[in-house]
Amino acid sequence: MSEKRFRHAKILAVSGILLAIPTALVSYSPTLYRMFCNLTGYGGTVQRAVAKQLDTPISNEKVTVSFDANVAPGLPWEFRPEQHKVEARIGEPTKVYYYAKNNSDETLIAQATYNVTPYQAAPYFFKIECFCFTQEKLGPGESARMPLVFYVDEEMLKDSDAKGAHDITLSYTFFRQKDLSPEDVAAARDLKAGSEEKDAKLKNTTSAKFENDAPRQ
Repeated sequence: MSEKRFRHAKILAVSGILLAIPTALVSYSPTLYRMFCNLTGYGGTVQRAVAKQLDTPISNEKVTVSFDANVAPGLPWEFRPEQHKVEARIGEPTKVYYYAKNNSDETLIAQATYNVTPYQAAPYFFKIECFCFTQEKLGPGESARMPLVFYVDEEMLKDSDAKGAHDITLSYTFFRQKDLSPEDVAAARDLKAGSEEKDAKLKNTTSAKFENDAPRQ
């Protein structure tokens, strides 16, 4: 193998290991996953939180945001976005929904992670605290419609590396949580009831708290 190919193979191997670490941690130990996030700035650690009016347009510049949904092996849930993509004005909050259904005959608990691509745009993608990084519970055959409100910070237009990102993808993956104690099961958030409560609050408020967990350079 040439030195150049060896170097590329080494980079790919290291990248694979780094991607495998958070996946394994969220599957087996949410606490260790949070520690990993705190140390690395990887998804889940809030870097900035801001309050924003929900009906205030900022810019005429637009981006297309696509939505992706995945379920890790071993979790018999249906999970999908209700809209696969929307066109949003930069700086203006936009509301969409995800849908999840437990297709099994038992109560299951899962936890979601998310990422935003391209990575240059991630530090400017803000969303409300939703259904990720918490243990979520669905009963047998139960379904939930989860609201999500997001906006793209207008500061992105000043970033030479990110301002050309007109197509952004938000992707979620749900992982089944196993070997939980009775206390953990009882403490898990009811995904259906929690989502309905959050949606009702969003409909009766003019502002919301938005978070971003991607460090800016």
